[in-house]
Amino acid sequence: MNHLLAFVTWNPNPELVNFFGISVKYYGLLWGIGILLAYYVVRYQYRDKKIDEKKFDPLLYYCFFGIFIGSRLGHCLFYQPEYYLLHPIEMLLPIKMMPGGGWKFIGYQGLASHGATLGLIIAIWLYVRKTKMNYIDVVDMIAVAAPITCFCIRIANLMNSEIIGKVTDVPWAFIFVREDMQPRHPGQLYEALAYLLLFFMMLYLYRNYGKKAHRGFFFGLC
Repeated sequence: MNHLLAFVTWNPNPELVNFFGISVKYYGLLWGIGILLAYYVVRYQYRDKKIDEKKFDPLLYYCFFGIFIGSRLGHCLFYQPEYYLLHPIEMLLPIKMMPGGGWKFIGYQGLASHGATLGLIIAIWLYVRKTKMNYIDVVDMIAVAAPITCFCIRIANLMNSEIIGKVTDVPWAFIFVREDMQPRHPGQLYEALAYLLLFFMMLYLYRNYGKKAHRGFFFGLC
């Protein structure tokens, strides 16, 4: 009974605000923040290495569309193919087709991080073909920034009460009300903290040893 008093009852509203029927959710917002933070970290590295900024400008667009399309298709095709193959327009548009006709704006209901990774790999390949840069040089710079994006994504998972941990009786267990009301390890929080520590480690290594590191060093660590 004493343990029950210490557990965290977790049931946040996934919607941050609603503007005239348009829902802004923590999930999408945190994904966006994660990509934006990575953008600034990679831009810092381009400037530090004195790489022509004209080569940097297209990187954001390649990465954004690669991550978005990959994460969305990854969710739809890996987790709910039976639904989305019958409703392909809902894969890329934030709407739901209504049975009686018409549509409703619902926002994007799922983004898969492993799909985002695959989309990013393809996007970088297209980017280096255009800019004539070395693929490993680019992924090294992105690897330094990637953990901060992953941190934001895991916090987004926490706000969505998804990717939950195993049942436990530790005092800091979370009771996910939208799941099964059993105390569980907050797996998303563990991963988020690990990614945050990894980000600061990568940033420290880059600032102190980046110019001496062999090609592929940061990508290998990440």
